[in-house]
Amino acid sequence: MAAEEGARSPTRMLAEGHLRVATGGGAPADGGIAVRHLPHHHASKREGAGGKNEQYNLEDVDSVPSKMSNKLVNGNNKVPATLDDYKRLLVPVIEEYFSTGDVELAASELRSLGSDQFHSYFIKKLISMAMDRHDKEKEMASILLSALYADLLGSSKMSEGFMMLLESTEDLSVDIPDAIDVLSVFVARAVVDEILPPVFLTRARALLPEFSKGIEVLQVAEKSYLSAPHHAELVERKWGGSTHFTVEEAKRRIQDILKEYIESGDIDEAFRCIRELGLPFFHHEVVKRALTLSMENLSSQPLILKLLKESTAGCLISSNQMSKGFCRLAESIDDLSLDIPSAKILFDKLVLTATSEGWLDASFTTSSAPNEDMRNASGEKIKHFKEESGHIIQEYFLSDDVPELIISLQELSSPEYNPIFLKKLITLAMDRKNREKEMASALLSSLSLELFSTDDIMKGFILLLQSAEDTALDIVDAPSELALFLARAVIDEVLIPLNLDEIGNRLRPNSSGSQTVQMARALLAARHSGERILRCWGGGTGWAVEDAKDKIAKLLEEYNTGGDLGEACQCIRDLGMPFFNHEVVKKALVMAMEKENEARILALLQECFGEGLITINQMTLGFTRVKEGLDDLILDIPNAQEKFGAYVDLATERGWLLPPFA
Repeated sequence: MAAEEGARSPTRMLAEGHLRVATGGGAPADGGIAVRHLPHHHASKREGAGGKNEQYNLEDVDSVPSKMSNKLVNGNNKVPATLDDYKRLLVPVIEEYFSTGDVELAASELRSLGSDQFHSYFIKKLISMAMDRHDKEKEMASILLSALYADLLGSSKMSEGFMMLLESTEDLSVDIPDAIDVLSVFVARAVVDEILPPVFLTRARALLPEFSKGIEVLQVAEKSYLSAPHHAELVERKWGGSTHFTVEEAKRRIQDILKEYIESGDIDEAFRCIRELGLPFFHHEVVKRALTLSMENLSSQPLILKLLKESTAGCLISSNQMSKGFCRLAESIDDLSLDIPSAKILFDKLVLTATSEGWLDASFTTSSAPNEDMRNASGEKIKHFKEESGHIIQEYFLSDDVPELIISLQELSSPEYNPIFLKKLITLAMDRKNREKEMASALLSSLSLELFSTDDIMKGFILLLQSAEDTALDIVDAPSELALFLARAVIDEVLIPLNLDEIGNRLRPNSSGSQTVQMARALLAARHSGERILRCWGGGTGWAVEDAKDKIAKLLEEYNTGGDLGEACQCIRDLGMPFFNHEVVKKALVMAMEKENEARILALLQECFGEGLITINQMTLGFTRVKEGLDDLILDIPNAQEKFGAYVDLATERGWLLPPFA
């Protein structure tokens, strides 16, 4: 079986009761109807802490933040403290799922692990294990991915998981001869099931090496499956299908029910038909399609609103499913506007009606409509949050106390307003000196590890960029400052380059915000961009870059002259600069070239990598920086090129580096 960890991708059998995937080709167990649930581009829950280097971000993650590691989720005390623990605990969960086909149990087990930031590894592990098995397990893996997409797996994590698989295609091919074709089917199936957007293929192709096997996977998926006539049916039946009721069939039935209801006005009959579907976990599709019909045919809007309101009052559609339906439509509103020019205005009115009448949670607007600055949510609550956030940020600028700020933010108990906090933080910092700007970037890095998801951070930047023109009235150089904050977020591994594309897609073309994203990309593409961007405000955790480098040099010298390995690791940890660990790698490699006992230095890097103290992204970035400075190093160390080549070979052998580095 492939050594690479696979994907996390459970697709829920959307049926009432204890749901199961048919594992033997028969009907689903317990009489449930298994549905290959088409997920939606839903704001993913805490997908935040993946490691992200300047180009690839999709490989490694640091340990679970200490506060999370102590949390017991769903009463399960097997909460992984590190990525390695998480990977180890995944295997029995996936093995049990392949044995029982119990989607609900798999979802419960994954939820009990509580490590949302590692979910991209679940996607990778699930698919890589399925690739080495029969068609039944491959189909089950696709079903599980689709089912979990709405509740546990967000769009960002899904993309990261598949990107990790594409980057690992060479390794997978060693154990699985037809890995390229099998993985291409998984990619195509994910697009058909709407858990990956079609644009993923374009973005992934831009990030992969030109002649890599990952590129081959994308080509096969696109040409052999997604471009074929009736491709959806072809892809869904590729592995024989293990569901009695496919997603497309479910969607067709929902559409027919709604159209019949609009024609007849018989709400009781509509409720009966929805119940008979037996798909309570797929009711968000009912909501989405009903809202779409109400915008396409305005005369049907009163009937649609009545249906949705009474279905909530009668507990036919849960408040959670109602919010998900609105959220899915919000995420596709730009596409819908091509057919219905007034779609955004109509949707805003529908949201206002639903929230004012009480059948849509008021918090919906804050969690799913960042481009409206969350202004449709509870005005008083947001006003209070902004005021308190301002006080917290002002106090932080005075004290530089990150733990105290995190505690204060947690006490506000408003995680749905995290994007607003980010906007407030950066807006206040932009109008201050470099010290506060540096503190804001350092704080953002800490928050991404403990409180904020990647989605929170992206929404916060979207809010900032959408109001960039207004901000520029008060802060003349706001666009360039915002570009630096965006670029710094990528360097600090708070965002990945792919996130910049996602942010850019949410902005008006040629707007000030869109141009700011382009500026950030240009900053990142420049030579030695990492060091320059880190230096822009002084760098590090409030220290000047030179101070941070001096501390790193001293701890390496002390270790090299007889210091303890464990103590050296602790000193690196105490620096509190995980986003600056590439400097540790760089200085360690240069020291190894200069000193005779290079084995000792390399042993330190191995220990740091083994503990997860230095991620694969930071390790790769450190090697990249040494590579960029080789011409200068050769002047002082004539055999620097030869030694560096040996270090690269060693690092590649031990798995320290991302595959594209070579």
